[in-house]
Amino acid sequence: MNYAYPIVAVIVAYLAGSLSFAVIVSRLMGLHDPRSYGSKNPGATNVLRSGNKAAAVVTLLLDALKGWLPVVLVKWYGADYGLGDGTVAAVGLAAFLGHLYPVFFGFKGGKGVATAAGVLIGISWILGAATLATWLIVAFFSRFSAPRTAAK
Repeated sequence: MNYAYPIVAVIVAYLAGSLSFAVIVSRLMGLHDPRSYGSKNPGATNVLRSGNKAAAVVTLLLDALKGWLPVVLVKWYGADYGLGDGTVAAVGLAAFLGHLYPVFFGFKGGKGVATAAGVLIGISWILGAATLATWLIVAFFSRFSAPRTAAK
């Protein structure tokens, strides 16, 4: 086994996680920077506060994708390179940490909910579905999605 492969996979996953799709989508759609209003958090919920539901949905899907893709790529193709479950876990964590501390955006990221959901779905769709169902039930009954962070 080449010991560089897991390291490269983790670095690539972190860089993918560092893509702040809330900022990117907002710029591409001509919206204000989501870090400048609401919770000042670059995430889909704050993009929704802009009033553009399409931008929020795109942000949500892309944030989930950047967690899912590195995990499934290692699951599907990693065995050929000696990558196992440990690397799957490491790339999932790296993508999540990339969202929280993105190198491309001054290490100030979002909460990572969509990215974590993508990672969980990539690891096991049943685990991901159960987690999302739990969140939906709690959100439905409590009318509470996630805490707002204080402006910094």
